[in-house]
Amino acid sequence: GAGKRVLDVTVSGLLLLLLSPVLLTCATVLRMVGGPGVLFRQERIGQDGRPFTLLKFRTHRPADEHESATRWSVADEHRMPWFCRFLRRTSLDELLQLWNVFRGDMSLVGPRPERPFFVAQFSQTYPGYAARHRAPAGITGLAQISGLRGDTSIEDRARFDNAYIDDWSLWQDVCILLRTAVALVRPTGS
Repeated sequence: GAGKRVLDVTVSGLLLLLLSPVLLTCATVLRMVGGPGVLFRQERIGQDGRPFTLLKFRTHRPADEHESATRWSVADEHRMPWFCRFLRRTSLDELLQLWNVFRGDMSLVGPRPERPFFVAQFSQTYPGYAARHRAPAGITGLAQISGLRGDTSIEDRARFDNAYIDDWSLWQDVCILLRTAVALVRPTGS
């Protein structure tokens, strides 16, 4: 509701302001290490199945648009420059999504948005997957703080996402954000 949007705009705006030196540094080093094109833009599906352009720092270069849209994981960490590996391991490459939140494409907390190709695939395969799109997509969520990141069960993620949406409260969002912050400060190598 309105409270969620106020929380999103306030927190993302504040973080973008506070983290601007970090974002600028990441962009500069990335430009020096990997050449031009520090931004990675990708179409993702948000609330009510609406597509939007997700922003990240570019840590790898997919062979082409098709690979980027249809391959589950394009990142081969061994072939990445050290700085790109660092950005991924620390989740710093995800920080630009604060701009997506500020703009209203996403929320701080919600189901992770997926690419159209996979949304179509998963919606047919997993009951409850499409129902995740009742809520705004998020940078972090109940599934993520419960250890369901990266290559984990889509079915489990959909279950956690739907449980989050069913029991939504502003307090739950705050708790998930705090748990995410703690996990980022103390990375467990995940």
